[in-house]
Amino acid sequence: MVEESARNRVRKQLLYMVLAALAIRLIVMAFLYPEQLDPKLDHWKFGYETGRVARAIVRGEGIANPLYTNTGPSAFMTPIYAYVLAAVFKVFGVYTNTSALVILSLNALTSALNCIPIFFIARKKFGERVGLWSGWAWAFFPYAIYFPVERIWSTWLSTLLLSLLFLIALYLEDSSSLAAWIGYGLLWGLAGMTEPIVLSVLPFLSLWACYRLHRRRKRWFFPATASALAFFAVVTPWFVRNYRLFHQFIPFRDTMGLELIIGNSGDSFHWRPTEIGPWHNEADWAEFQRVGELNYMAEKKRQALEFIKGHPAWFARQTVRRILYIWTGYWSFNPKYLEEEPLDPYNIIFCTGISLLTLLGLYRAFRDNFDAAMPYALVLFSFPLIYYFTHPEVYYRRQIDPMFVILAVYAVLSRRRAAAVKPALQS
Repeated sequence: MVEESARNRVRKQLLYMVLAALAIRLIVMAFLYPEQLDPKLDHWKFGYETGRVARAIVRGEGIANPLYTNTGPSAFMTPIYAYVLAAVFKVFGVYTNTSALVILSLNALTSALNCIPIFFIARKKFGERVGLWSGWAWAFFPYAIYFPVERIWSTWLSTLLLSLLFLIALYLEDSSSLAAWIGYGLLWGLAGMTEPIVLSVLPFLSLWACYRLHRRRKRWFFPATASALAFFAVVTPWFVRNYRLFHQFIPFRDTMGLELIIGNSGDSFHWRPTEIGPWHNEADWAEFQRVGELNYMAEKKRQALEFIKGHPAWFARQTVRRILYIWTGYWSFNPKYLEEEPLDPYNIIFCTGISLLTLLGLYRAFRDNFDAAMPYALVLFSFPLIYYFTHPEVYYRRQIDPMFVILAVYAVLSRRRAAAVKPALQS
């Protein structure tokens, strides 16, 4: 009876936090959604490349035309979120006000629902109190409120998927269930086809779960193999599609060369030089149309690697700056830079504060329970690695924000618990 009452109390708390999170996101959305309706460049801000590909899908052209004109089949992005947006376009119209409201509302709902896995993740290792506070912290977390309703992109869906996968990985440390491991692999495949960057943590979390099973003398090889096969069953059709169209192996996206040159061209004024790439550079756009998407990406990769090889000291300094930016939000205090990014000083204070609390929470978690802390450390280590060497964006860390929130809450609550215990020990 007591247990049932406790479960009902938790369910009510989860419902309230999701509803509160959704309400505040929809309120903010009401102020921001007109930004998606700017008709410049044929509604480019409405989903950017995703919007273009979604429109191509609605027209019956498939995954194609990610930029300003018809440039043919594309591997610029993976397909799942583009098809989600295409479904909205199909029902509510391409680039319409209603479509903007629907897709941003879905983003808001996706972000709000993340309160649930965050609660269970935190509770699994740190207890129910940390779980509840973490869920409520996510409901009112500024990044989780602003970004999902400011930009139409796959980040917010992939954030929820990564939270679910992290939660499942925590339970797989204790389970050799074949069905659970196969489901885990299938969900990783869906996450990878939504936003490939989340796959950066896949080997680390999965190997840790296997190691934990091995330590308990439970079977791990066969379940892990089945999980890998399930993962490849999901992603292989996309690989085959790309090979048939482009006659080369493109596992997820073909944009690595472009990502490299954006951050490694010698232009370090801004974390995202706007004059690099086909979006704002007429010469680059002309080249993209002339040589095609794959040849363009290959040339940009060659240019980036050549520049890095010729400027190793610059690359090392820039890598340090990118690491600093990911963890603190700091790039420059140059007055001209701050004219472009006037909110940076406030963001630096908030981002740095959250990062410091997160690292403190991680330290205390390692001190209290090494095995509980390690999955968090693996994610915080592995996820940002690619951005250290390519280039960061202000919304690139968002998929691991739930881990930041949980560890920051743990840092605060574990401190309060220690402060309460100390007088008791002295009395």
